[in-house]
Amino acid sequence: MACTNQSDSHLRLLGHDSTLMVGQSVSLTLGGDSLLIVDERAMRRSDRACCGLVPKPTNKVTHSIALYNVLDTSVSSAGLTIIYAEAAGKHDISVTALQYPVSEEEKKNVETWTQKLLTLAYGDAKRYKRLKILINPFGGKGTAAKLYRTYAEPVFAAAHCEIDVQETTHGGNATEIAEQIDVNAYDAIVCCSGDGLPYEVFNGLAKKPNAREALAKLAVAMLPCGSGNAMAWNLCGTGSVSVAALTIVKGVRMPMDLMSVTQGTTRTLSFLSQSFGIIADSDLGTENIRWMGAHRFTYGFLMRLLHRAIYPCDLAIKVIMDDKTSIKNHYNTYVNSIPPVPSTEDIKENEGLPPLTYGTVLDDVPKDWQVVPGDTMGNFFAGNMAIVSKDTNFFPAAVPNDGLIDIVTVDGTTSRSKILGMMTEVPEGTFFDMPEVDIRKAVAFRLTPREKEGYISIDGEKVPFEAFQVEIHKGLGTVLSKSGHLYEAPGPKP
Repeated sequence: MACTNQSDSHLRLLGHDSTLMVGQSVSLTLGGDSLLIVDERAMRRSDRACCGLVPKPTNKVTHSIALYNVLDTSVSSAGLTIIYAEAAGKHDISVTALQYPVSEEEKKNVETWTQKLLTLAYGDAKRYKRLKILINPFGGKGTAAKLYRTYAEPVFAAAHCEIDVQETTHGGNATEIAEQIDVNAYDAIVCCSGDGLPYEVFNGLAKKPNAREALAKLAVAMLPCGSGNAMAWNLCGTGSVSVAALTIVKGVRMPMDLMSVTQGTTRTLSFLSQSFGIIADSDLGTENIRWMGAHRFTYGFLMRLLHRAIYPCDLAIKVIMDDKTSIKNHYNTYVNSIPPVPSTEDIKENEGLPPLTYGTVLDDVPKDWQVVPGDTMGNFFAGNMAIVSKDTNFFPAAVPNDGLIDIVTVDGTTSRSKILGMMTEVPEGTFFDMPEVDIRKAVAFRLTPREKEGYISIDGEKVPFEAFQVEIHKGLGTVLSKSGHLYEAPGPKP
């Protein structure tokens, strides 16, 4: 804690209540996006007065704290305390504080100023969130519990969040917990995991008799503690647990599309993606070399590419747009639109999941769906979020709440050099415009593999290798995001 003593405890408010003067030497000014501190004693961090020591006299210093980083303030017998997050290393933040003495007669004015500070610091975000923390002790490298307690818990405590922590004990346990949860007891469920736990949570909420209300009221968030952390990259823009915790504290509720996936008579929800072909094969087909970490996917991809893998299938899509210029225009229109406001007003009591507009995979394919040739399919990837893994903005035109699925297909007869080049084009942001890449926005699709064995991935999870149908539900889910409107990813290049 950065501790600051003053010989003169006189405080006064200046500049339309935006500036607080501490003694005759320190002023705290509320700016548009930062708290500006002017300290005429110019205490370097190593010289700051603490525990009664007198600082060396030096020149005036000005520094600022981003309002986004301010976690809480208090006025007590100890004085004014401002708790905030500051950079700690290249990728993390840590909790620290400033403290200033306050005389009894000035407390009321100081309290008024601190309330204004908190109002600016939190904006549309709810303060003191009630968080149900689910920790998957088995995911990733098995370090989720340690990551949470080291990097996230101090941030939540400093922001005075109400937390209820529970470790999952087996696969599917998060689904069971979410199915039984009191939707009025928490503001959000925070998954300390990879993308597997949010998948379970969404499906647990979907099992409740009041599924629509549950999915609208309870936001789902993630602390990136797994091997695949797409949700955190999309909503928080980071793979850092501490920065993600700050984003959750300051997170704004945002409606997000969810997708129904049917296989046989089974219906599940998907929030991220569905893949078939070389990407699903490279991911799920390399479980035996997990020791390679993130490199196993690259290794699996290259090995399959050398053998020019083809994944024949039957594919039909309810296409809304398949022209890249139209898709870019759609994205730009969404970006410039008014952010949606989550609401539960239109939800009926004990209303379950919305009915399926296009039936299930067991029904006939609707006649107005576009049949896409799949004899030489190389890769099929459908997404609801832009980023599928770190540095992989695979669906740059994806937005949270447009009621459309982004679908990418690549023919398996494309040259090896072109497909290999796609791996570098994705992080460069030029993948979207490659002529070998077909992109569609759709509301539903059905894919039927022609072979007997292979891999299908739903949100990174292996599902039976059989026909599946997907349709999207606009704004069915709720998440906490940094912007409240967009994913933390650049859109397609103009």
